[in-house]
Amino acid sequence: MPPKNSSSAPDNRDAAANLVRNQLDALYNTQRPNSSDQLQPGASPQQQTTASNGAANHWQQYHTQWQQYYQRYYEQYYVGHLHQALSEQEKAKLSPEEKQEEQIVDLRQKLLAKASESAKKARKSRHFIPIASALAVVLVVAFLQYNQILIANVQAYVSPGAIDPQNIVVDPTATVQVGPEPKLIIPKINVNVPVIYGVGYDHDSQMKAMEKGVAHFAIPGANAVPGQVGNTVFSGHSSNDLFDPGDYKFIFAQLDKLQNGDTIYVNYNSVRYTYTVTKKEVVLPTQVDKLTYATDKPVLTLITCTPLGTAQKRLLVTAEQVAPDPAKAAAANTDSSQNSDTKAVMTGNGPSLLERLFGGR
Repeated sequence: MPPKNSSSAPDNRDAAANLVRNQLDALYNTQRPNSSDQLQPGASPQQQTTASNGAANHWQQYHTQWQQYYQRYYEQYYVGHLHQALSEQEKAKLSPEEKQEEQIVDLRQKLLAKASESAKKARKSRHFIPIASALAVVLVVAFLQYNQILIANVQAYVSPGAIDPQNIVVDPTATVQVGPEPKLIIPKINVNVPVIYGVGYDHDSQMKAMEKGVAHFAIPGANAVPGQVGNTVFSGHSSNDLFDPGDYKFIFAQLDKLQNGDTIYVNYNSVRYTYTVTKKEVVLPTQVDKLTYATDKPVLTLITCTPLGTAQKRLLVTAEQVAPDPAKAAAANTDSSQNSDTKAVMTGNGPSLLERLFGGR
């Protein structure tokens, strides 16, 4: 007696035969079906055809991708060799100078590549952060100590860029009505600054006065005021520590730009006095005798430190009064109650922040 499931046996055998047949066809026709497209026992002829077509399509796509890969690879390979051959031909046509220039360009590119690679390695190094921190500390300390040099040079460069038209006088000999505020005006270097009178010529008094403008440096033998026969002396900063108080730390940063014939104005007791530059010289801070000389004219001398950012020497700019009429100038007061100390020194800069913290000067 046949088994109960004998009616389905022919179907199973046909499905198994079809599966083997498809696998053989795929082997000989290079059409291997994908695992997802393998037939299950009992698949219908339509399913067998669909599975066979799907396997062939997958294999064809796989084969096509490899063909494209090899085609691109060999194209790039041969094109690269072609470019190299053409480049060598072009180099052979270059003149010796052009070859040398090209070698320099190649060397520069190699050096830049090596520097970039070294920088990347340095940034990844465990020593990078300590070295960078130490460098930052050095830069901060250098700025604290020498900021006046940097700032003074910047100020000297930018200060003429915004000249106040009110400082410009067309006729230097013209009588101009001015207010009672004492001022020093130098149009060429854009200076318009208050003048502080009645201060001592010692260092501390001068430094305190120069926080508010330029200071009257009145010493025995050079204690005149504008409109008097004798030498009227004003001292001002060309640089000072950035952290010091005052708004006029760089007011004379461009004083050395003045030349003979340039005009300077001084407002004093509601009168504008006009001076013309006649001389410039650089002296030591102790050479106060350059200020105390006999003269029968009203003279103005401006003092500042030089070179910029230092207090090594002093720049003296001397000018003579041209208006009002210098022949009508009064005599200077020779009965001065000030101390006639012959060891007076022309004032310089204040100490830097580091010098105040750790001592110095």
